[in-house]
Amino acid sequence: MDSTIFVTAELRVNSDVDLAVARKAIEQFCSDMELESGCQQATATFDVNDPRRVILWERYDDQSAIEAHFAMPHTQAFIALGMTELVSATNSSKAGEA
Repeated sequence: MDSTIFVTAELRVNSDVDLAVARKAIEQFCSDMELESGCQQATATFDVNDPRRVILWERYDDQSAIEAHFAMPHTQAFIALGMTELVSATNSSKAGEA
């Protein structure tokens, strides 16, 4: 059985943060995530109608890969920047899998 986990996270860029700077940091964060051994995909999409709204789509091998992701130095560094707030996050698997 495939244990792939999909994560959809909505971020909001803080109002005091320059959008161009935030976009560059988020894109770098996604590039860094894709170098993680358990991360299959990390993509950021930027809402054209609300430029401070960002959706991250991530795909991980399994739950342990997600746990490893949060321990990574680049993840901790991105969080420490304080550029964004997490609005929501949902983990899911493929239909028919648990």
